[in-house]
Amino acid sequence: MTKVIFKGEEVEVIDKELKVGDKFPNFRATNKDLTDFSLEDVKGKTLVINTFPSVDTGICALQTIRFNNEVKNYKDLVVITVSKDLPFALNRFCGEKGIENAITVSDFKYRDFENVVGGHIPEVGLLARQVIVLDKEGTIKHLELIKETSSEPDYNAALEIVKEII
Repeated sequence: MTKVIFKGEEVEVIDKELKVGDKFPNFRATNKDLTDFSLEDVKGKTLVINTFPSVDTGICALQTIRFNNEVKNYKDLVVITVSKDLPFALNRFCGEKGIENAITVSDFKYRDFENVVGGHIPEVGLLARQVIVLDKEGTIKHLELIKETSSEPDYNAALEIVKEII
């Protein structure tokens, strides 16, 4: 298992050992309107998958806002945010912050993301902070697990890969 720092403490993250070059697995989650989401819904697009503990924390909010703003700069790019937040909280947050370009989904119901992709911190029941970039064929081109959950991801590294793909 991989370890990250969460609130100053080292915690384990369940890692499915995905790496750059692997095909990213499909997963099922819940949209903020309580409908089901699947990667099949965005097949053939370049994807940034953005995971974090909760939209109700500062860094997670910044991460979601930043990728929501960046997505409009690229044709055929879809940003998907995944957390354990309830769909109601995601809906509230998106409404308050004007999140209209990113797809926000919850792993609370199916736990499919944590079981298929990984990134789950069992000690707190939340997802770790990650940024994953997939090309149009679903191949992982960039994967960053942020070691200190109170730190922002390397946005520029992810966006450079997006520019190369698009």
